[in-house]
Amino acid sequence: MVTMFPLLQAAASFTREYSGAWALLGAGLGGGLATIGAGIGIGRLAGQAMDGMARQPEMAGRIQTGAIIFAALIEGIALFAIVIAFLIQGKFKF
Repeated sequence: MVTMFPLLQAAASFTREYSGAWALLGAGLGGGLATIGAGIGIGRLAGQAMDGMARQPEMAGRIQTGAIIFAALIEGIALFAIVIAFLIQGKFKF
């Protein structure tokens, strides 16, 4: 209980600008991580698709079609995450 009192005092002194700064930092990190995750996902998808086409050349058309569809879905999710990050950023005006 004794260690909680200084933490509560520090939390009470936070201002709107301080909270907004953390929100903007979180929005930036969220958008960046979504972009990095999508890049890694599409890269792995393409690598595995190329591996599958090399092993089964007769299925190359079906594999390529599936890979393009999945890449579009991954990119859509990343775009959605970035839009949400920008919406969070727009909520805070200083």
